[in-house]
Amino acid sequence: MTAIPLGVPRRLVKFTIDGQEARVPEGSTIPDACRAAGKDVPTLCEGDILRPKNACRVCVVKVEGSRTLVPACSRKAEGGMEVRTDTERARHRRKIVLELLASSVDLSTTLRVAEWIKEYEAKPDRFGPEAARVDEEPRIDNELYVRDYDKCILCYKCVDACGNQWQNSFAISVAGRGFDARIAVEHDAPLTDSACVYCGNCIEVCPTGALSFKSEFDMRAAGTWDESAQTETTTVCAYCGVGCSLTLHMQDNEIVKVTSPHDSPVTHGNLCIKGRFGYQHVQNRD
Repeated sequence: MTAIPLGVPRRLVKFTIDGQEARVPEGSTIPDACRAAGKDVPTLCEGDILRPKNACRVCVVKVEGSRTLVPACSRKAEGGMEVRTDTERARHRRKIVLELLASSVDLSTTLRVAEWIKEYEAKPDRFGPEAARVDEEPRIDNELYVRDYDKCILCYKCVDACGNQWQNSFAISVAGRGFDARIAVEHDAPLTDSACVYCGNCIEVCPTGALSFKSEFDMRAAGTWDESAQTETTTVCAYCGVGCSLTLHMQDNEIVKVTSPHDSPVTHGNLCIKGRFGYQHVQNRD
């Protein structure tokens, strides 16, 4: 959900979604209002802690008076607005976008995408195997995380997280143009030769698994990764006095990765290299 600053209570904005009256705090986006009303609008690139980029276009909806379909993730709810989320035009647009994305990149680790492909009867296979955009092996050049650009949908969330919205390291950018566009560090070098500080905040916001913990990547390759068998425990990082919140993901009594709660007033999902990757010392390893 979009972060709404606390302080003076916000007035409620009244509008309609699919003919149903809705009231949300001023500043809320259309997806915020849809979730509050129990309606599901699919989205891949929406982030609850980054400014929307309008990249994936899966969340398009019909707003009365608008000539074109509107990307819901960046559109704020307005008084008197009439929103329709399930028109034939919107469903057709989502189907085409899902087909284009699923035919060009690997969405096998993208949450809910298989469900949406089935719901919208998308047929990515009709574009053929030559539609793959990158078709390269995962980049494994360090022991902390893996870059698998075959899964990248160019949502730019990692660029924003590494840039002026979060980390201000500016190690990640977009290289190339058109079909050759890809996420890369300077000169497309290995991470070890870049300005990356290994905070892992890019992993936190990646929606497709194009950026993942090396531990997760290795376990998936070995067929041992099982999210249904994992538990989550939220605690506080012990490395310094800032008090960052950590969520430890456990499987078979071992920490397999670390995330941070996005609603934490201290971190808002951010961590440093110690908080995100420095957990090996608490585990018994041979």
